Amino acid sequence: MHNDRLSLDEIARRVDAKAADYCALSDRIWATPELAFEEHRSVAEQIAMLTAEGFRVTRNVGGMATAFVAEYGSGGPVVGILGEYDALPDLAQESGITAHRPTVAGAPGHGCGHNLLGAGSALAAVALKDALEAEGIAGTVRYYGCPAEESGSGKTFMARAGLFHDLDAAFCWHPSVVNEVQTTSSLACIQAYFRFRGRASHAAAAPHVGRSALDAVELMNVGVNYMREHMPSDARVHYAVTNTGGDAPNVVQSQAESLYLVRSPHLPDAERLFERVKKIAEGACLMTETSVTVQITDATSNVVPNKALQEAMYENMKRLGPPAFDEADFAFAEKLRAASLTDEEILASVKPHDMSLRTKVLHDGVLSMPTREEVMMGTTDVGDVSWIVPTVQCHTACFAIGTPFHTWQLVAQGNLPAAHKGMVLAAKAMAATAADCLRNPDLIARAKAELTERTGGRAYICPIPDDVTPDDLRAKAA
Repeated sequence: MHNDRLSLDEIARRVDAKAADYCALSDRIWATPELAFEEHRSVAEQIAMLTAEGFRVTRNVGGMATAFVAEYGSGGPVVGILGEYDALPDLAQESGITAHRPTVAGAPGHGCGHNLLGAGSALAAVALKDALEAEGIAGTVRYYGCPAEESGSGKTFMARAGLFHDLDAAFCWHPSVVNEVQTTSSLACIQAYFRFRGRASHAAAAPHVGRSALDAVELMNVGVNYMREHMPSDARVHYAVTNTGGDAPNVVQSQAESLYLVRSPHLPDAERLFERVKKIAEGACLMTETSVTVQITDATSNVVPNKALQEAMYENMKRLGPPAFDEADFAFAEKLRAASLTDEEILASVKPHDMSLRTKVLHDGVLSMPTREEVMMGTTDVGDVSWIVPTVQCHTACFAIGTPFHTWQLVAQGNLPAAHKGMVLAAKAMAATAADCLRNPDLIARAKAELTERTGGRAYICPIPDDVTPDDLRAKAA
C-alpha cells in the first residue's frame, strides 16, 4: 500500500490547520451543557461542522435521537473515532476563576470535559479525512457521536445495534491531568432499580395490617452491607434510595425504591455478584411480606486493553511531546491549586500515575507505558466497543494536577487555553495512530489477533437486556 504519505508530521499539520475551529466548537458545547440523551444542541453543532467537512451523516442511531455516525471514504480499512458530549447535573460554573460561582444555580456543567472529548475526536476524524482526500488514499473514517456516557451507556446501546461490528480499529481519548496512553482495564457494571411493593395502612391505628416497602429497602441495604465482607475486594456495590414511599411517618409505605450499581473487573463476575444482590432483595421481601421487581437500566462491559494499538499510540505521543503550556497556563493552574485544591486531592490525582507529579501544577511530559496492566476503578461504555473491535485510548493534560473530576473546579478550566492544547494533542495522537492502521495492515491483524486471545474468542454479548431501551432511561430521568 502506498500510504506512507500519512505521516505523523502530515497528520499533525492537518490537525493544526483546523484546531481553532474545533476549539471554538468545544467552547460552544461547554457553554450549552446538556444532560444524558438531551444533547440536541451539542449534536446539531457537531453535525453541522462534519457535514460541512464532507462527511455523510446518519442520525438517530441505536434508538437514540442524540446518537449519530459521520462517515467519509469507502472501502477498508475502516477506522472509528469515538466522541462524547454529555454534561453532568448541578455543575454550572463560571470559567477562569478559582472560586465556586455557578452561572445558573442548579444547571448542568461539563464536569468531565466531554465538550473537549467530542470536539477533539471530531478534529481527529476531520484531519485524517483531509489527509486521505488530499492523497487519494482508500479507507473509511467514521466519527461516532455517542450520547449519555455519564448516565445511560450510549455506546452500549450502539454496540447492541451492531454499529461497531465492521470496524477494524477504534480510537478514543479523555481529558485528564496527565499525558499517557491508557493501558488499564475498567470495571464492568450493572445498574438496576429494586422496586418494592407492600400494603399501606395507618401506622398507629392498624400497623399490623400494613406491609412496609420501606422496611424492605432498608433490610436489603443491611443485607448488602453484610455481603461486602464476602465479595472480591476489587468489586464495588453502590446504592441510592430513590423513593422512600412518601413523607408521612404515620403511613405504612406501600411502595419504595432503591437503585443499585454493581461493579467488578470482569462482566461475568459482576453478573454473579448482581445475582447475589437480587437474592438479598428477595430475602428482604420474605422478611417483610412484600414483593419486588428488578429493572436493569444500565450496564457496561470491562475495557479489553490492546497492547498492539497502545504501543503504536505511545510512539506517536512520544514524538508529539506534551502540550506546549505557556506561563499564563502555569500561572492559572498554580492559582487554582492554591485557592481550591487540597493536598489529599492532589495526592489522589497523581497516585495512579507517578507520585513525583505532585510537585507539578501541569503535566509537561508523557508518561511511560507501565510494565503491568492494572484495573481502573471506574466504568466506561468504551468497554463495550473494546469487546467488538480493537480499541485504544489516550489521556492528555487539560487541567491542573489535583483537579477532581465531576467538580466545579474542572468546569472552570474546560474552555481555557490549556484545555485546548491538551485537546489538540489528543486529536493528533488519535489521527496519527488511525493513520498507522490505514498504512499498515499488519498492525490491524495483530490487534485483532490480540483481541481474540484476550476475549478467549467469546463473542460480544450486550449486558443490557433486549427489553431495556434508551426511552426507559429517559422516562426515568424525566
